[in-house]
Amino acid sequence: MTPSGAAAGEPINVGQLCIQYLIDGTATGGMGVFELTVSPNSQVPPPHCHTRSEECVYVLEGVLRYSVDGIVRDLKPGEWMFTPRGSVHHFSNPHNGTARALIVLTPDIGAQYFRDVATIVNAGGPPDREKLIGVMSRYGLVPAPVQ
Repeated sequence: MTPSGAAAGEPINVGQLCIQYLIDGTATGGMGVFELTVSPNSQVPPPHCHTRSEECVYVLEGVLRYSVDGIVRDLKPGEWMFTPRGSVHHFSNPHNGTARALIVLTPDIGAQYFRDVATIVNAGGPPDREKLIGVMSRYGLVPAPVQ
C-alpha cells in the first residue's frame, strides 16, 4: 500500500489512458515510476511543463510520439527522451498499435494527481478545463500557451 491508500500497481484510467504506478515517490519526495498505456488516437493531456519535476519516458511497446521543447520523435521500444524541469512536453499515439512506456518523475507528482484528473476527465462530456487547470497547478504542472 502507498501512503495514499492505493495498492501498488492499481491501474488508474484517465479517459483512454491507463497509469499503473510501480513506485509512488510522494511518500519520500523522491522518484516515481509508472507505466503509461496509450491506445491509438487517445485523448491526451495538452502540452505542458512541470515546475517541480524532471521526467524521462522509456518506450516498452508500440510507438509513442513524444516532444520536448519542439523536438518531436516517434519513440520505439528501447528508445527514450528526457524532459528537464520547465520544458514543454507532450505525447500522443497517432499510430495503429497500443503504446506502453515507463515514466520516471523526480520528484514524483504521485498517483493522487492522476486520480484527481480521472475524476474530472471520466465525469462524462467534455472535461471542465478550469477544473483541470486547477488540479494541474496544485501539482506544479502548467499548460503551454496555445499557439
